[in-house]
Amino acid sequence: MNRTEKPVLIIQMGQPPAPIAADVGQQSDWFRSALAPLELDELLIVRPDLNETLPSPSSFTAAIVTGSWAMVTDRLEWSERTGAWLRQAMDEQLPLLGICYGHQLLADALGGTVTDNPQGKEVGLETVSLEPLAAQDNLLSELPTHFSAYLTHLQSVVTPPPGAQVLASSALDRCQILRYSPTALSFQFHPEMDASVMNACLRNSRQPTLTMPEEPRWARRLLVEFVRQARLAARAGSE
Repeated sequence: MNRTEKPVLIIQMGQPPAPIAADVGQQSDWFRSALAPLELDELLIVRPDLNETLPSPSSFTAAIVTGSWAMVTDRLEWSERTGAWLRQAMDEQLPLLGICYGHQLLADALGGTVTDNPQGKEVGLETVSLEPLAAQDNLLSELPTHFSAYLTHLQSVVTPPPGAQVLASSALDRCQILRYSPTALSFQFHPEMDASVMNACLRNSRQPTLTMPEEPRWARRLLVEFVRQARLAARAGSE
């Protein structure tokens, strides 16, 4: 990162269960590892659940909102406060990416509806299928029509916010990728997870673990590409 480049913000939404944290660390650790190919000099981690203050959106190149073991519908104070910050960040056109809980919170903050998934819990390695409209999206256009991704969630976005584009679905969730604006989108799946993290989550919920011949590379590529594009846009804007 050059001296004038702003950091990338990771908004960590709560604490993993103790067995998971002891085994594979925190959500922010997983993102730090996933983004290692970009050789970022600085990632700022903020924990709203610990009453840490979210700085001004203008302080960052991009912001990523992590998954959580909380539920958006619980309306926890720190989560609602984060939702208000996300609306401000949207107004300021900060590049935003929500993941799992972050996906649901961003959709909720912008007027969508989140409930328990009527199809039940979605967990494990599943297939995500792009909608035809995804071919026109700068982040998604080079992906295959179907790709694998790790998922573990009980709640889902059942009604997208007004104006949001549904760009991908799975067998149990029609809102796997939502695009809200040219700078903001969210994924229900977990591009930051690898097999060790997924299996730690499965062990914690007493479910069979997975044997992976290879990691789901396309999902991970999306995360890395989001940050790469945000950095390029920030550099272009500063010239």
